[in-house]
Amino acid sequence: MTPERAVQEVLARYVRATDARDGAAQGALFTEDAQVHVHVRTGPGTYKPLGDPIIGSAGVQHAVEHLMLPHPEGGTGHHVTADHLIEVNGDRAHLSAQYVVFEVRSLPHQAIRPIESGYYDTELMLIDGTWKITRHDVLGDLVPDLNS
Repeated sequence: MTPERAVQEVLARYVRATDARDGAAQGALFTEDAQVHVHVRTGPGTYKPLGDPIIGSAGVQHAVEHLMLPHPEGGTGHHVTADHLIEVNGDRAHLSAQYVVFEVRSLPHQAIRPIESGYYDTELMLIDGTWKITRHDVLGDLVPDLNS
């Protein structure tokens, strides 16, 4: 597997863990001192932080397990990522990708709708042969309505 493909696979595992609400699997993708920053778009090319940074693999696991809303009964979420820009320089890598999250419901009525979109801007490091996320910026254009 090429280094670029290995880096892209980290993002694939990240979004699958998010969709499954699997905190352990998602946390395992991060270093112990990684930082996750979530931002919301305020205008063309401008963002504001949404909450405090999440720190480390344990912080990521906790956030997925305790801070993310569970999927409703008969529902799930699916991430779609696209237009991956990947740069690898030795044991360091940078990944930028667009994302859209769809809410999928089978009960009580079938429905699918976009609920979140934006960009992932991610820094990674190769540690003992495994790519790990050291910084992950979520740049949200459309963020979920927590009241619906």
